Amino acid sequence: MADSSFDIVSKVDRQEVDNALNQTSKEISQRFDFKNIGAHIGWTGEQIEMRANSEERVSAILDVLQGKLIKRGISLKSLDAGEPKVSGKEYKIFASIQEGISQENAKKVSKIIRDEGPKGVKAQIQGEELRVSSKNRDDLQEIIALLKGKDLDFALQYVNYR
Repeated sequence: MADSSFDIVSKVDRQEVDNALNQTSKEISQRFDFKNIGAHIGWTGEQIEMRANSEERVSAILDVLQGKLIKRGISLKSLDAGEPKVSGKEYKIFASIQEGISQENAKKVSKIIRDEGPKGVKAQIQGEELRVSSKNRDDLQEIIALLKGKDLDFALQYVNYR
């Protein structure tokens, strides 16, 4: 019997992020507490830029964005937001979307699988993803449950289950 397998990846649907960003922009333009403060959110290259005239307001924009991302099913672990910085008369926050599993994090996950998972389960690092295989499908289900129970500082998705 052939081995069953699945891939562990860390991907974000860029369209959903864009939709959340557009919803945040619309809410900022309509909310009373953001009137006449120069509040803005938008893409600058690969980063999301938030601007406002005070540190509290720019942090509020970030809170609105985080709420919209959660509603769209995007993990906040994939959002890497910096601290508010002063730029002239404005405060800015730059945030980026983290995708892919770094080598260090992939090694961390494969060590968890090796140490705490059932025997006979193999984990192979393949670029920015991890392939987990076993002869028993129940073992693979157990691995998914094990990793969902761990508090990792990056988002994981489980794809190509076969």
